Amino acid sequence: MAHDIKRFRDFIKKAWKEVWRAVKDADVVLEVLDARDPPAFRIPEIERRIVEMGKKLIIVINKCDLVPRDVAEAWRREFNREFPTVCVSARHRLGTLRLRKLIYRLAPKNAERIKVAVIGYPNVGKSSLINILKGSHSAPTSSIPGFTRRVQLLRRGRLVILDSPGVYPVEDPFDLVYKGGIRVEQLEAPEKYAIRLIERLKSIDPNVIAKTYGREVDDEDPMKILEKLARKLGRVRAGGVPDVREAARTLIRDWIDGKIVVWRYPHETLKK
Repeated sequence: MAHDIKRFRDFIKKAWKEVWRAVKDADVVLEVLDARDPPAFRIPEIERRIVEMGKKLIIVINKCDLVPRDVAEAWRREFNREFPTVCVSARHRLGTLRLRKLIYRLAPKNAERIKVAVIGYPNVGKSSLINILKGSHSAPTSSIPGFTRRVQLLRRGRLVILDSPGVYPVEDPFDLVYKGGIRVEQLEAPEKYAIRLIERLKSIDPNVIAKTYGREVDDEDPMKILEKLARKLGRVRAGGVPDVREAARTLIRDWIDGKIVVWRYPHETLKK
C-alpha cells in the first residue's frame, strides 16, 4: 500500500495543477458530492481558494436517488447557508434543469461563453453530470479512480464545461478507499480497509450490512462479517477456509459502485 500511496501522491500532484487551471479559467465552479455522506466529500481547501479567487461556487449533491428525499433536502438547506446548492441524480436526470438555470443565473451577464469547471473526488459522478449538462455522452464514465487525467473541454451552446481529474488531500490511506480514490486491486491488504469501512458504515447505519447482504451476514465483529460474506459468495479456499480477502474486495467495490447505501441527517454525530 505504501508504494501505491506514493504513486497516487505523484498523480495527485500533477492532477492538482489541472484542477487549478480549470478553476482559474472558470466563471462558475461545480463541486460534486456523494449524497450518501455529503460532508465527507467536501474539499474545504478548494472551496476557500475559489472564494479567494472571486469565483462562483455551486455545491452539487449527486446520487440523490440513493437516499430519502428529505435527507437530500436537509443537506441542501445546510450547505445552502454557505453556497448555492442543488440536489441531482445524474443517473436518472433529476434536478439537472434546476442546476443549469442556476449556472446561467450566477454566470457573468451577457457573456458569450460561460465556462463551468466540475471538480470533486473520484467516482462522485462528475462525468455523468457533464454528460447531462452537455446533452450527449461525450464525457466517458468509469469507476476507475484517476480515469480523467487532464482537463477536458466540452461545449454545448454558451456552456464550456471543464472536466477535471478527481483529486483531494491524501492523509489517511483509508480515505482513498472511502472516497473511491484507489483501485481495489491495488490494495495489498483489502481486509484491513474493509474492516474500517464496515465500522464507518455501521456508525452511520448499524443495519447497513443486514440491509445489503442479509441478516445472516451481519455481526458485531467486522472480520466475522467478511468471513460470512465470503461463504455467502462462495469464496472458500481449500479446507473450507473463507477467503476474506476476496470478500473484502467485493465489499469495497460495492461501496464505490453505490450498491451499499447509508445516509444521515445534518448534525447527526457519527459513533466512534
